[in-house]
This record gives sequence, structure tokens and C-alpha cells, in this order.
Amino acid sequence: MNSQEGRSMDLARAAWRKPRRSQGNGECVEVVDDLPGVVPVRDSKNPHTALVLPEAAWTAFVMRLKD
Repeated sequence: MNSQEGRSMDLARAAWRKPRRSQGNGECVEVVDDLPGVVPVRDSKNPHTALVLPEAAWTAFVMRLKD
């Protein structure tokens, strides 16, 4: 379980996805796209721990990577 604004989030049934450019070697970041206002992120090698980011922070991060 992870917390966002003091609330617990149950991500056990979340639809995690890997990036399209993933090498398939088991070393990648996974995200959940369908939660309003937040983007859970986890390491595929450690699926029991996730970081829940505000959607704006995740978007800024991804845009910075693209630059």
C-alpha cells in the first residue's frame, strides 16, 4: 500500500504498464495511467513498492526527458 495525501491507495489490482521502448530485460519502470490526479510509478524488479506522484509532476518529468 502507498499513501497519497494521507490516504491509503490499494494498487493490487492496478493496470501497470511498461514503456513501449522497454528492452524486455526486466529492468524498467512501470506506471498506472487511469487514476485521476496521480501517477503511481514502480520498478519492475520491486513491484511491491510504488511511488505515487501528482500527475503534474509526472508530466513535467516526462516532458523534461523528451527534451
